[in-house]
Amino acid sequence: MLTRKIKLWDINAHITCRLCEGYLIDATTVTECLHTFCRSCLVKYLEENNTCPTCRIVIHQSHPLQYIGHDRTMQDIVYKLVPGLQEAELKKQRDFYQKLGMEVPGDIKGELCNMKPHLDSQRNGDVKSEDAASKEGRDEKPEEDNDYHRSDEQVSICLECNSSKLRGLKRKWIRCSAQATVLHLKKFIAKKLNLTSFNELDILCNEEILGKDHTLKFVVVTRWRFKKSPLLLHYRPKMDLL
Repeated sequence: MLTRKIKLWDINAHITCRLCEGYLIDATTVTECLHTFCRSCLVKYLEENNTCPTCRIVIHQSHPLQYIGHDRTMQDIVYKLVPGLQEAELKKQRDFYQKLGMEVPGDIKGELCNMKPHLDSQRNGDVKSEDAASKEGRDEKPEEDNDYHRSDEQVSICLECNSSKLRGLKRKWIRCSAQATVLHLKKFIAKKLNLTSFNELDILCNEEILGKDHTLKFVVVTRWRFKKSPLLLHYRPKMDLL
């Protein structure tokens, strides 16, 4: 069977960020045109622009950050294609938090711990097949499959209703994974209020409607970074102009 070898530089144009010219980190795609960039690069760029850096199409006149989303598939591809990139990036993040004297977030710790056995086995030349490794993981640590993000970085949130058309939550203070999205919050609120559809809701931060694919970590970093209080979010019926 003939196999064709493709060199990494032949595909670099497809897995690098046009803004920083480095390999994609936390890959984020513009939903309007599907061009992908590093999240930090794109967020910084959109602070002063509302067009795609590649094709210049208008993302949104006033709220372009609502029309970008994390591209997990692309990021997984980049990490698989570029040896050592994921390990190096996690180490940079860990060193960054340690330099500031801050506790390393749980999601970074978890990824580093998960990578260490794999990297050690590679160095020792003892690489197990994916099926064997998967089976061994299920046999030895079945409780980890039910962790459901408990080791992730956590975010404290206050959910307030700012419309007379909806009632407030009995328990408006919640704490959840920073990887949860605005869509998860919509579903949570809809279930608590017995709404027929979560699509009936808008969630706002600083009076700005949030995109459904935004993670809570992204919201905190872009809209609540310098505030020490829990993240304050408001919800209302969609298209409610109160």
